[in-house]
Amino acid sequence: MIHRTLGALSRTRIAIRDRQQGFTLIELLVVVLIIGVLAAVAIPIFLNQQEGAKDSAVKAQITQAKTAVVAEMVTKGYPASLDDASAYTESKEVDVVLTGSATAFCITGKFGSSTRMFAIDDNGAAIEGTCVSNVATAATAATP
Repeated sequence: MIHRTLGALSRTRIAIRDRQQGFTLIELLVVVLIIGVLAAVAIPIFLNQQEGAKDSAVKAQITQAKTAVVAEMVTKGYPASLDDASAYTESKEVDVVLTGSATAFCITGKFGSSTRMFAIDDNGAAIEGTCVSNVATAATAATP
């Protein structure tokens, strides 16, 4: 009985092995085509997500810098630089610059070597671009 069962299993294995065939060339081409289409669609979406994340990081960093500058102005006066604002934590990826004076200031930032700039002034929220013209106008108006 055991010999018959083992023989039947052996014959079944041999039959299965003999029936195995590879993929046809058309099946392989269809798979490669599908992978190519998915890559063509997915890669731009992924890159756009990265850019959006970098933009959000810059906006968050300059908003934090504004909060730190305002807190420093309330306690000790206008800081000479962001290094003097004790509540500000510098980021390694985002370059942030403070310009202006106690009457009107602007904080600009960009992510590493990116060309997209974001700015925030003493009156508004983070925007794309710069606010240097607003600071220059306010500083000129404040001088007697």
